Amino acid sequence: MSRSNLPALVGLTAAGGIGYYLYNAGGSPKAAENKFESDVHKASASVKAHLPGSSPNAEDKFKGIGANAGSKIDNAWSEADKQAGRAKSNIEAYTKEAKAEAIKAVDKFDAKVEEGAAKAKGGISSWFGGSK
Repeated sequence: MSRSNLPALVGLTAAGGIGYYLYNAGGSPKAAENKFESDVHKASASVKAHLPGSSPNAEDKFKGIGANAGSKIDNAWSEADKQAGRAKSNIEAYTKEAKAEAIKAVDKFDAKVEEGAAKAKGGISSWFGGSK
């Protein structure tokens, strides 16, 4: 079985850190604790200073950026809506034209079929003694 060295490494690092602060404080645990808290506070302040939005007027800057982004989204949405409306009207016009063309073609075909049926009926009637 392999054992992880991570717990031993973490423990050794913690012991080293405690030893460092105790040595610098001259062996006083209270002074070492205060120095540790001071260092943690400095590190935290340093990290927070480098985060975005940490400046005092950051909220105002971000409001302007947010408003600008919102207006761009609104403009894009309205443009897309306009294009969709145009496409819808074009499709409706095309379908009306296609429907009209189809009805004309069906009527033309129907007229030819009726004409052919009338001719055929006349031809068959003449076989059996009917008149045209």
